[in-house]
Amino acid sequence: MYLRRTTRKKGGTGYDCWLLVESVRTARGPRQRVVATIGKLPGLDREERIGWEEIGRILSGKPRPAPDLFERREAPPSWATVNINGVSVERLRSFGDTYLGLLLWNKLGLADFCRDHIPSGREDVPWSVMAAILVLARFCAPSSELQIAEFWYGKTALDDMLGVAGDKINDDRLYRALDALFPHKDALCLHLQKRYGELFGSTFDFLFYDITSTYFEGTAKSNPQAKRGYSRDGRPDCPQVCIGLVATREGLPLAFEIFDGNRSDVTTTKEMVQIMEAKYGKAKRVWVMDRGMVSEGNLEFMRNTGVCYLVGTPKAMLRKIEQQLLEQRWEEVQSGVDVKLCRLPEGTDETFVLCRSQGRKEKENAILNRFVTRLESKLGNLAQRAEIGKARNKQNVERRIGRLLEQNSRAASLFNVAVTETGAGKDSRLSIQIKKNEERYQWALETGGSYILRTNWTETDPKTLWNTYIQLTEVEDSFRTEKYDLGMRPIFHQKEERTQAHILVCFLALTMWRTLQQWMKASGLGAAPRKLLEELRELKSLDVLLPTREKNLRLRMVATPEKELKVLLQRMKILLPNKPKIIENVVTKMA
Repeated sequence: MYLRRTTRKKGGTGYDCWLLVESVRTARGPRQRVVATIGKLPGLDREERIGWEEIGRILSGKPRPAPDLFERREAPPSWATVNINGVSVERLRSFGDTYLGLLLWNKLGLADFCRDHIPSGREDVPWSVMAAILVLARFCAPSSELQIAEFWYGKTALDDMLGVAGDKINDDRLYRALDALFPHKDALCLHLQKRYGELFGSTFDFLFYDITSTYFEGTAKSNPQAKRGYSRDGRPDCPQVCIGLVATREGLPLAFEIFDGNRSDVTTTKEMVQIMEAKYGKAKRVWVMDRGMVSEGNLEFMRNTGVCYLVGTPKAMLRKIEQQLLEQRWEEVQSGVDVKLCRLPEGTDETFVLCRSQGRKEKENAILNRFVTRLESKLGNLAQRAEIGKARNKQNVERRIGRLLEQNSRAASLFNVAVTETGAGKDSRLSIQIKKNEERYQWALETGGSYILRTNWTETDPKTLWNTYIQLTEVEDSFRTEKYDLGMRPIFHQKEERTQAHILVCFLALTMWRTLQQWMKASGLGAAPRKLLEELRELKSLDVLLPTREKNLRLRMVATPEKELKVLLQRMKILLPNKPKIIENVVTKMA
């Protein structure tokens, strides 16, 4: 995304209008689409003068105190004669992304929470500050604790913003900060729930639940939860843990639990419901989950305990309503997506919604046809080799067929393959009979993009039910953010407690990411935090050295942002320090 400035006229007067634009691919090639009209920004070049000493006030969200009636509003000019041939710039530091991260940390009340809940001792740096550094590093530039201490922290302006010198940060202190933070996991989740309500008016009548996995580098033998299981990262060779995430309908993370790496999704649902009710009390909530998270046993448990649910169902259930798939009376919920209420033969008190998506159908059928074509080709080649006597060992051929069916599992159920042996000795031949079930193949094509939703919620409008269910994509997007943008994987910690603390840090960074997303939406700037962070990473702080007649002046300042970034910051009401600070008594290091 980028900002585009246009000139408009009203009443014969021209003015600049700003648009937030993104590039999209279309059938006719790349095109530009307007995400938001920011409009006219009066006073863009008239800035409030803000000093470095006011960073703490800005980060905590406090307004500037009203000036005294007789106080001079601006400091008088200060003049000095400078040798321009000796002017230099030193101490270039990353400022923009860490400054935004601290704003979010304070906006969520996490600074106050850590200060109140993590006990202080005789340590040089409070654990609450070390916890902030861990989460900020994960939010701005995901890396290991050693990398934070030896490289990242010293390249940022956090020493100015937090008042902690770089030589105070080491990996051992960061590891111990993980240990100090994790015991407060449940209290943190309760705090965030309250803060979401205050900031965004979030309600918690819907809980969206999904699960993912993340793998370890190394054996992780000291972690009893690290086990091999179904890997969503394509790393079945590595031990892993499973992470269950509960979020609001806006995708704001509420809570998480860590399960053994070999747990199947469906076995975690009952436990997660019980954990949430034990920690946060029973309430009339609706749990929203995809079909991989539920079983008949889970649904029976939820009905018996008075828990409402809205879930996907196994695709095999489509067979029970084959006729209703062909009937009309569909209701469009968005372009290419239709829904309608359907009836199941056995009859229950639940509501069932039949959904079909043209785009999803095209995608699923294209994938199916790719597997069918590949499997037909491979089996055909194997049959030809057997026919001319190049494949004679029946057991080897059957194993080869088994591997092909496993590699093309989407199409495997459409084929019946039989191997027979004729003749004896040198005249023996294998015959491979391949039969494709055309009826089942046509049914798979017909039902592509179709699925059924199931609920015991009192709502019966199919549009409302579908719109609620589809918000599960926000949880899936949260997992992508954790893994790709926040670098949750792979895990290098080998101990169980450190692994859990690492995932908690990733969770807190995710809450900041999602809060930024909501902040941008409320400011009319779309929902792409990644782009904003990339822009802010280029915003630096620096020291300007001015040799004068009396002494050398060192002025610490923040670079002026580009006009496009300045527009975004003004739209989000983010103030930057723009008055230089004079730095005294700096000792220059000898080379």
